[in-house]
Amino acid sequence: MTLDPVVSQVTDQLRRRSQDSRSAYLKRIEASAKGNRPRRSTLACGNLAHGFAACNSQEKQLLKAQDRPNIAIVSAYNDMLSAHQPFEQYPALVKKAVRDVGAVAQFAGGVPAMCDGITQGRPGMELSLFSRDVIAMATGVALSHDMFDGALLLGVCDKIVPGLVIGALAFGHLPVILIPAGPMPSGLSNAEKTRVRQEYAAGKVGQDALMTVESASYHSPGTCTFYGTANSNQMLMEIMGLHLPGASFVNPGTALREALTKSAARRIVDLTNQTDGYCPIGRMLDESVFVNGVVGLLATGGSTNHTLHLVAMARAAGILLTWEDFARLSTAVPLLTRIYPNGSADVNHFHAAGGMSFLIGQLLDAGLLHSDVDTVAGYGLDRYRQEPKLESDMLVWHDGTAVSRDPDVLRDVAHPFDAVGGLALLNGNLGKGVIKISAVQVKHRTVEAPIRVFDNSDDLLVAFQRGELHRDVVAVVRFQGPQANGMPELHKLTPALGVVQDLGFRVALVTDGRMSGASGKIPAAIHVTPEALSGGPLARLRDGDIIRLDADAGTLDVKLDPLELEARTPVSPELSDNAFGLGRELFGVFRRTVGSADTGASVLFDEEAKVHMYA
Repeated sequence: MTLDPVVSQVTDQLRRRSQDSRSAYLKRIEASAKGNRPRRSTLACGNLAHGFAACNSQEKQLLKAQDRPNIAIVSAYNDMLSAHQPFEQYPALVKKAVRDVGAVAQFAGGVPAMCDGITQGRPGMELSLFSRDVIAMATGVALSHDMFDGALLLGVCDKIVPGLVIGALAFGHLPVILIPAGPMPSGLSNAEKTRVRQEYAAGKVGQDALMTVESASYHSPGTCTFYGTANSNQMLMEIMGLHLPGASFVNPGTALREALTKSAARRIVDLTNQTDGYCPIGRMLDESVFVNGVVGLLATGGSTNHTLHLVAMARAAGILLTWEDFARLSTAVPLLTRIYPNGSADVNHFHAAGGMSFLIGQLLDAGLLHSDVDTVAGYGLDRYRQEPKLESDMLVWHDGTAVSRDPDVLRDVAHPFDAVGGLALLNGNLGKGVIKISAVQVKHRTVEAPIRVFDNSDDLLVAFQRGELHRDVVAVVRFQGPQANGMPELHKLTPALGVVQDLGFRVALVTDGRMSGASGKIPAAIHVTPEALSGGPLARLRDGDIIRLDADAGTLDVKLDPLELEARTPVSPELSDNAFGLGRELFGVFRRTVGSADTGASVLFDEEAKVHMYA
């Protein structure tokens, strides 16, 4: 199939834009490779002895022999987070599977894993985005011993997967496979959960009713089943070729899940530099692969958080992906899924309807994905048209379904839910931001109304309880950017603003903060940059100003004379409360050095270095 012209043009422009930084990155990882010898062959005897002192005698002999790979295991396991609890058993499975093919695996290190669902609306949420870069650095520490020839990364949720990938790209000479844990089985319906949340926000039901509903939704080990950032991560890792085909959405605790984990462990050995199939992650994740990732995100209406994470991951590989690339691709990529919050189904329903194999097949056939890419399963994305099965306890792959098993959840390219992708870029005199349109009804995508300005999210909820927002209103929540307070998610505002919208009023949110990957329903211009604290126009707004948000036209403007807006003195907020409590004092240096949202909101690529870091 001929590549779609928009996909082709965006990829060519991205490649030209990234030529210098990408070339410098590739030269650096080439210099780190050591021919077809194990990395540890460069270590002195004392260094190597330290590295395998705790191994058993067989493993020591293999590592001394310098002719078999040593695989690093880096895990985000903890048993507080349902998505990561299954990883407790994985290291033993992985080590045995690697040993069965004559290699060695060592647990190289753990990385932190926090949950936005737990910290939502709490001070700890202000550490959430920064945890991605901490995870990247922790991954770097785990791999820094130069003992390893490949890596298996165990992670699922929001900041963990992007952090693991960014860290691994600093060791771009190593092959890497991401191993997922899978979603928990379906619980209470998303429609019922949403209904009770809004009734609680409106004061119609109490906390006991809400707790009953939430506990029925989040009820067992595995990823939360809505299509938020965690499950968007899993989609991305598969469509970008870092998962085995069909691995993303198999439930934990099943025989198929265990077989896929063992297969990934065996497969990484085949990708090391001691084989003909050497495939280092830094070379594998090229411009075409990142475009594939964006296409997958748009086609599924995935998490807005990936307008940050994909940009940051790409920059770690010397690739200068931009929001404009997302917007351009969105004009060509149709919306093919309805998964909560973009519909009532969950990821288990998506998987049952045909899942990733059907989705990838449709996008390949339409010329919307690059097929000529390296993957951990081998060369070419066509391999990902298949789905895994167990036959007589043997793991095999068969062609996926050619027809969606549930067109209410997953459709073919000829019959999309929408002709354009699930995300849009907004530009105007308030800066630029992004909006998730896949969950917003067409009639709500344009809002023009007077604004109510809040400098923190709690004040908005107080105003809602007082009935002060029961009118046409654009709620502006500013000083929520990465420099101000770490850019927390503001998902807790969705039920309240949803109530106002359901009363028939025109409602929108404008913020330099984030919304959850599970947010939808109300139009929300998020990640607005430049942020208020760094002099962005949001700091000049006043109650009663008129904002027009037009998602279809891609505009975000305050209806003021430019000279009047410029003449206003920016508000100077009181942010001392952001500096301390629940670990926030440890991240002051992050707030002072973090980059802007459109460059990935990272402390690893500052304003100058993000372009020239590889020069």
